[in-house]
Amino acid sequence: MTGRTHTENSAAGTKAIGCAPGSAGTVGSITRKGRQRRQVAEQTGDLRVLRRVGREQVERAPPRLQRLAVRAASLLFPLLIRAIGATLRFNVEGQEHWDEAAREGRLPIYTFWHDRIFAGTYFFRGRRIVIMTSQSFDGEYIARFIQRLGYGAVRGSSTRGGVGALVELTRLVRRGCPAGFSIDGPRGPRHVAKMGAVLLAKKSGQPILPFGVNAERFWSLKSWDRMQIPKPFSRVRVRFAPPIRVASESDEETLNAKRDELQRALEEVSP
Repeated sequence: MTGRTHTENSAAGTKAIGCAPGSAGTVGSITRKGRQRRQVAEQTGDLRVLRRVGREQVERAPPRLQRLAVRAASLLFPLLIRAIGATLRFNVEGQEHWDEAAREGRLPIYTFWHDRIFAGTYFFRGRRIVIMTSQSFDGEYIARFIQRLGYGAVRGSSTRGGVGALVELTRLVRRGCPAGFSIDGPRGPRHVAKMGAVLLAKKSGQPILPFGVNAERFWSLKSWDRMQIPKPFSRVRVRFAPPIRVASESDEETLNAKRDELQRALEEVSP
């Protein structure tokens, strides 16, 4: 079974879910909201609001070069992913685990290592999976380019904005949107699972689906995760582990045990 066929056959059904393709944390929405508040303040003569809006725009809006870089990356990265992805030959292993996680209308919480994000983004494109991305500059361009490939984005991470992002993800999952985590992101440690997917599984009642996307031939970037860029025409194995379920009444000890189970599953499917 090829990943391309499975994706194309499933995409039409998932687009009707109505999952939000973006988030309130992007550069564009911040500056729009700032302009709206400034207009109201100017009309009412509220100097305190004017001063606060000015500070927020200086603190939040990135420099012009960064904004240009975000826009360029959001255009170029999807083109690169599509160009290389179209040449890849996907083989799926553990299809029964994927089917089990999605049985009876359940929504898998897709979980993978950050270094496999390139091929994984192509394989799961067009499914309106909502991904948590960090509130950093890197998270900004990632949020924008994945939206061009049919994903949603919620801004937050384990170090900043994570609680609010988890609440938003839970709300979207309950509305019928599948979720995804690069579980060791955004800055590592590499191949060490964090708690986000486990907490979301507890709050939403949906199963975690660990998977690996393993290219036979790839380039490794000199980044913290040593991100893998598959070489054109490579074979890529997509391996699914059995779903992991987390009961709503789980205590801290149980949650830690589930995270350890997730760690072992990812190590097995992503050698």
